[in-house]
Amino acid sequence: MAKKSAKTLFSCQTCGYQSPKWLGRCPECGHWDSFAEEVVSTAGSSGPMRGINQPGAVPVPIDSVDLVDQPRLSTRIDELDRVLGGGLVAGSLVLIGGDPGIGKSTLMLQALHGMAAGGRKVLYVSGEESVQQLRLRSRRLAVSAPSLLVVSEIDLDLILAMVAKHTPDVLVIDSIQTMYSSDLTSAPGSVSQVRESAMRLMLNAKKSNIPTLLVGHVTKDGAIAGPKLLEHMVDTVLYFEGDRNHVFRILRTVKNRFGSTNEIGVFEMQVEGLIEVTNPSAVFLSERPHNAPGSVVTASMEGTRPILVELQALASSTHLGTPRRTVLGLDPHRVALLVAVMEKKLGLHMSGHDIFMNVAGGVKIDEPAVDLGVLAAIASSFLDKPVAGHTIVMGEVGLAGEVRAIGNVEIRLTEAHKMGFHRCLAPAGNLKRISPPPEIEMVGVATVEQAMEVIFDA
Repeated sequence: MAKKSAKTLFSCQTCGYQSPKWLGRCPECGHWDSFAEEVVSTAGSSGPMRGINQPGAVPVPIDSVDLVDQPRLSTRIDELDRVLGGGLVAGSLVLIGGDPGIGKSTLMLQALHGMAAGGRKVLYVSGEESVQQLRLRSRRLAVSAPSLLVVSEIDLDLILAMVAKHTPDVLVIDSIQTMYSSDLTSAPGSVSQVRESAMRLMLNAKKSNIPTLLVGHVTKDGAIAGPKLLEHMVDTVLYFEGDRNHVFRILRTVKNRFGSTNEIGVFEMQVEGLIEVTNPSAVFLSERPHNAPGSVVTASMEGTRPILVELQALASSTHLGTPRRTVLGLDPHRVALLVAVMEKKLGLHMSGHDIFMNVAGGVKIDEPAVDLGVLAAIASSFLDKPVAGHTIVMGEVGLAGEVRAIGNVEIRLTEAHKMGFHRCLAPAGNLKRISPPPEIEMVGVATVEQAMEVIFDA
């Protein structure tokens, strides 16, 4: 019989790259001092891992596979159902990441409570808290249901045995970095342990049709800790964004095999837990100053939802050789590009000015449709002229100074009308293809020069 042997490998804790010797810098992802020593068993393992289907399965034509129309499982939290694409799909594997203390565990407990209140049996597995600590948190959140089962365990074999015995409708693992498989000798949280645990949980979810939600830690760069393979294995990846010093939290979809991506859900952190924000536009514009230079409202599409946000800009003179460009909530490279267009096409020389940009409310926007709003906010602060409070600005700006057409204009205008705006500055190319609400005055512009004339005409 073959004796059990082991060898030592060094694994990058960021991307999972393995090397027979220690390296200061990972050649795969470029991170420094990320290698950790792991013992890899080469014999005497538990045997080959079985696939999702039974052994001996044969390929079949795809059109011969019977379709089973299973309704999605609602979490009773509309904002969470939105980012999931309408609810949980049977057998799906969902990964939720976010900074420590952002509210991941709170959201999971509230979601399980909602499903348990609807008659579902749910299981919450915590590798970081005891059941007494979970009970204290549930009392604060007013979360209590007989069918909500909780357990504190990190041994993956015992967890899968519990799942097979109790057959819950939904399983939550908090967190995947604490799970431990006895087949491996490395410590919990290592690349090999995270990869093995996620693989076995994925196979269990597909075989048993139990939706499984994994809570993941994030690195200092904001990415989910562990190998990048973890995000490829799961069906849906959600990121919890926000500052712990602010009350608003944003749940963003970055991958979804069963729904649209780039959807967001907005929550407000209160004493009793996370409260849904059904009208984010009203919240983000509630404290907007009136007739303040550098303040412009624009419309951004987050998946299928239009959200009105306030762009704030501050251009101040500086005596430094290199002016500062500080941007929060927007792409700094995109803002630098728009500043260059303003200097070239509008004659606004900003080489002696610091420029600070911010999206009020802590929202992050990555859409070219807000280019014209960014440009208008910077120009408003630079010229010290406010933009009319009832005006909304949107459009993509090209390097030649042209204002390009954008998508979903009618949806954005409907949201603007609900929020009380009755004048819209939009690309001229969109006016030929839309039917705007009669209460909104549409002004089409083709270049940034025309846009500045319209905005600051008064």
